[in-house]
Amino acid sequence: MWGRMDGLRVLELGTPGEMRRTLTDLTLAGAKRATAGLLELDYHAEDEPLEHVGERLALLDDSGAKAAELEVVDVQLVPFAEVTWAFAEAEGEGFRSLDHWREAHRRYWAAEGHDVDDSSTVVCVHYRLVSD
Repeated sequence: MWGRMDGLRVLELGTPGEMRRTLTDLTLAGAKRATAGLLELDYHAEDEPLEHVGERLALLDDSGAKAAELEVVDVQLVPFAEVTWAFAEAEGEGFRSLDHWREAHRRYWAAEGHDVDDSSTVVCVHYRLVSD
């Protein structure tokens, strides 16, 4: 998930292929302004520090090219059961409810080999598009 490009940490959304293309396009269109990671899976397991407010990230597309530069505007660590509807909406992926958001994320992280329970720590990152 992480690496460096042009001196910036990179962000690759979702899994390669259709999902990454869709999530990148939603970000470039301004619909997706947030992303969720699991503290244990996406940070601790990869020995990766949390993003911080003001940090610039290189958003990579499905081919690994830089699609845009993002600026982190908020980072919150939240138990899975306490992720808010405002955050789910900011992810811009068309979730119909918090239950829909939770089910989609449980399924995604299970496919990545990590079961999620209500106390699993979610890293909620809000960002803004700086350039594309």
